[in-house]
Amino acid sequence: MSGADGGAGAIRLLIADDQALVRGALAALLGLERDIEVVAEVGRGDEVLEAARASAADVALLDIEMPGVDGIQAAAELRDGLPGCRVLMVTTFGRPGYLKRAMQAGASGFVVKDTPAAQLADAVRRVAGGFRVVDPALAAESLAQGDSPLTERETDVLSVARAGGSNADIARILHLSEGTVRNHLSSAIGKTGGRNRADAARIAVENGWL
Repeated sequence: MSGADGGAGAIRLLIADDQALVRGALAALLGLERDIEVVAEVGRGDEVLEAARASAADVALLDIEMPGVDGIQAAAELRDGLPGCRVLMVTTFGRPGYLKRAMQAGASGFVVKDTPAAQLADAVRRVAGGFRVVDPALAAESLAQGDSPLTERETDVLSVARAGGSNADIARILHLSEGTVRNHLSSAIGKTGGRNRADAARIAVENGWL
């Protein structure tokens, strides 16, 4: 998993993506760079922190949608548990809400997977050097869109509802009354412009709010 020369001083890179082909392709492409050494590959978000510690990774390249925990939660775990390891999010889903949430979780960069290999390698270098790197189109879209309109509790309720839970299920999981759940769902539906709870959850996911 080493780079072209694996020399001392190379940037030690961890790659986390639940798709083995994508993970392997990223490792192969970035491993060709003389100053980048791929030291760990994982397929689950809940394996990131331990693998980063074990491999002494300098930069973690994280996908967003992974089993265990998602890339944004994994970024937060790295920020708290291994602050010396910088995070670059690389995702198929260029959703503005994801960008804001990733940066709040401590990510230093955010690029989409169709970024050319040379630009991706440069993004790794810049993040390793302490700079922020953000896909410009996504940054512009995020600024235009603004913050999520949902409160933290509305986000929680909609997240559980998305999994198919009834009002009673949501109330039990979140330790709320069913009346409070109904109020939060109604508010979330109104704010997203959805037709019902499922539509509201879909709109929230598409915008990266969930």
